[in-house]
Amino acid sequence: MPIIQSIQVCVARVPLDNVTYLSNRTVVDRHYGLVRVRSSDGAEGIGFCYVGNAAGELFRVAIEQLLAPVLIGKESLAVEGLWQGMYQEALLQGRMGTVMRALSALDIALWDLNARTASLPLHQYLGAVELHSVPAYASGGYYVEGKTAGHLGEEMASYVALGFKAVKMKTGRETPQAEALRVKAARDAIGPDVELMLDCNNGWTDTVQAMEYLCRMEEYHPYFIEEPFSPDDIESHARLAKLIRIPVATAEIGYGRWYHKQLLDMGGAAILQTDAAVCGGITEWKRIAAMAAAYGVQMCPHWFHDVHAALVAATPNARYVEFFWDDQVLNFRRLLDRQLEHKAGRVLLHQSPGLGFGFDEKQIARYGQWTTVS
Repeated sequence: MPIIQSIQVCVARVPLDNVTYLSNRTVVDRHYGLVRVRSSDGAEGIGFCYVGNAAGELFRVAIEQLLAPVLIGKESLAVEGLWQGMYQEALLQGRMGTVMRALSALDIALWDLNARTASLPLHQYLGAVELHSVPAYASGGYYVEGKTAGHLGEEMASYVALGFKAVKMKTGRETPQAEALRVKAARDAIGPDVELMLDCNNGWTDTVQAMEYLCRMEEYHPYFIEEPFSPDDIESHARLAKLIRIPVATAEIGYGRWYHKQLLDMGGAAILQTDAAVCGGITEWKRIAAMAAAYGVQMCPHWFHDVHAALVAATPNARYVEFFWDDQVLNFRRLLDRQLEHKAGRVLLHQSPGLGFGFDEKQIARYGQWTTVS
């Protein structure tokens, strides 16, 4: 049995090329938490998460002082037991936020390690529905200085030209009238047959404000409205779902199955965007996806297509991977030695063992530094 011998941790701070805006925040750089788990037979697995725009060192502390000691010396195949051990150890400090993201990164690394040991791609190790590719939507439409509604339309059309049959744009930063013009420009540019997603990034405070925007947008047939409110305001999500015909999507910042159960019980989401690098890793993501299936709710995981492509491929009620085709927003791509490719609106799955890629050590050395727990 492979025994976990050492865990390496790194916090990589990667600046964006251009200052980028969401509905209610500004992004200058991104902090990524990286881990590498090594077993007694020489195999390695990697994991990662997005820590935020500041204070990335919290991730390193959570790994070194709280979670890694739970794993060292244990058998890597005991994934469920290791998850429970980490969760219990972090009960006072964790359950959400950076500590749960650190747990998620380690859990991803364990699944990667075990799949590599079994010489299987992760989607096959999990039990695949799709073997070769999964449907994806192209994600973009961010706010940057000087970007007009016309420029937004051109951006969305460029994704369609790349073969994508679904695209996503940001909304909620400008006035209801201005946002309606942005959505119209996107719809006019992509035509009636391409699915158009809208992402508000927790930009609205109540259903009255949300309806001021969405009543103007309904005629452009959005596929969903994402994160209209604070993630903890489940009641507003549920009320909005009853007021509009646009499906509500949320839970990208949702931690653990219990939060997701409350969201589903209250009818606050038609689509779950649960992120495996946030919610508790692949182990918890699988539990949440299975629960969502019992509610007739689909999974469209948020961010990190590098791990979520494999999860969508192994999940019957998963519809889309969110795909970032360049490194201008998801600049995590700069830290990897291999990228996922796409064709005709589908992401092509890696066929090599585990996640199918590694870290680019030269790039990581530019942005961070490894430390080791053993």
